[in-house]
Amino acid sequence: MQREKAKERIILGIDPGTVVLGYGIVKQVGQKVDLISLGVVKMGHLDDHGLKLQRIFKKTSALVEEYKPDCVALESPFYGKNVQVMLKLGRAQGVAMAAALNFDIPIFEYSPRKIKQSVTGSGNASKEQVAAMLKTILKFNETPQFLDATDGLAVAVCHAFQQRLSTESKSYTGWEAFVKDNEKRIR
Repeated sequence: MQREKAKERIILGIDPGTVVLGYGIVKQVGQKVDLISLGVVKMGHLDDHGLKLQRIFKKTSALVEEYKPDCVALESPFYGKNVQVMLKLGRAQGVAMAAALNFDIPIFEYSPRKIKQSVTGSGNASKEQVAAMLKTILKFNETPQFLDATDGLAVAVCHAFQQRLSTESKSYTGWEAFVKDNEKRIR
C-alpha cells in the first residue's frame, strides 16, 4: 500500500554551529511555503565543547517538542582548511540529528552549495543574498541579528523545494514494485 503524501507539513531547518546554531521553521502546504519561526541558539559563552553539544541537543529537542516538525533538514559540514573546526561542526550536526531521531523524526542533509542554489539560484551566493531572497520568498521584513538564523531557515526552504520536485516522481514500496514498473531499465 502506497503511503499518501502529507498535504501539510512542518519543516525544521538547522544550520549547526558550536558558537551560534541557526534554525528556521516553515509550514509547507502544497506548493506554498510560509515562515513560522526563525532564531539562533548562542553558545559562545560556553567554554566546554561537551556543554555546547548538550545545549544543542536540549534546544533542538525543545524546538521539536514545541513545533512538532514532520522532518528536520540540516546543513552538512563542508571541508575547510581546519580539520578541528570541521570535526566540531560534525559533532554539532550529529547531536542535532540525534535529538530529532530521538523523536523518530526523519532527517535530511544538504550541502551549503545545494542550499544556496535552491534558494537563490546560485551555489556561490553570500549569506546576505540568501537572507534577502528568503525575505522575498517568505514575505517577511525583519532582519535577524545573526545571519545564522536565515541560514537555518534556508535549509528548511531548500528541503521544501526539493520535496516539491520529488512529488512529481513516483515512490515505491519495495524492490518488486520498482522492478515491475521499470522492467525496460533492467538488463
